[in-house]
Amino acid sequence: MLLRQWLQQAETALQALAQQDPHASDLAFEASRLWADVLDKNPASQRLYLDQSLNEAELNRLNTALQRRATGEPLAYITGRWWFWDLELEVAPCTLIPRPDTELLVEQALALSLPLDAKVLDLGTGTGAIALTLASQRPQWHVTAVDFSAEAVALAERNRSRLQLGNACVLQSDWYQAVAGKCFDLIISNPPYIDAEDPHLQQGDVRYEPLSALVAADDGLSDIRLICTQAPLHLRPGGWLWLEHGHQQHEAVQLILQQAGFTAIQSRRDYGGNWRISGGCWPR
Repeated sequence: MLLRQWLQQAETALQALAQQDPHASDLAFEASRLWADVLDKNPASQRLYLDQSLNEAELNRLNTALQRRATGEPLAYITGRWWFWDLELEVAPCTLIPRPDTELLVEQALALSLPLDAKVLDLGTGTGAIALTLASQRPQWHVTAVDFSAEAVALAERNRSRLQLGNACVLQSDWYQAVAGKCFDLIISNPPYIDAEDPHLQQGDVRYEPLSALVAADDGLSDIRLICTQAPLHLRPGGWLWLEHGHQQHEAVQLILQQAGFTAIQSRRDYGGNWRISGGCWPR
């Protein structure tokens, strides 16, 4: 079978997925991305392969992946890898899939006036996306990444080791537990912030992601409140706390930060125009 024929076949097979998931409406893109990721090809080079035959092994791999994708399983879990910033990361169902909106946290962190040898804490690191990106962009920084899940910690450590980032370390911890008595110049986090009754939990890739990394009590604010109220014990004077949150939570998060004693509180919109991250400075 020619690649051209397989792509047409894949688009047909993915039609049901497009009806269930609005984010998968571009069937040509979905089919192309599946081919490129499964066979480790550059999507931009697809036209060079259109009239080439796929061998039996390639067809088997592609069709197996296509069947999984047609049921709604995220491409990142099918291929076991995903990209964040300029890093390729191993991913698995024990962690969230890194998303472009979270790169806003990295942008904000890199824009801060921190010491050249800043100490940074990433709470709930998952794949290690935020922590490892910061470690790669700022080799002089010392980045600590923590997660409650032992599986996530092992995965993030594999990513750290493969990327050879010696200025980062990964620890298992219930939020601040493993860093008791330590202080940082920046605490950053993409914590669980979705309410358990949110209908979005039944849509798209989120259906396959771990609920423990998505859902929080108190209208999705309980973990954010814990992080903010305990952060002063772990921040140096003049240190910053920045968090990702839901698009309707920025005012509530600002209030939590204010009540915790932070100053210079602000929020930023994501690339889709939604309020996505908020932060504040611990007074000197």
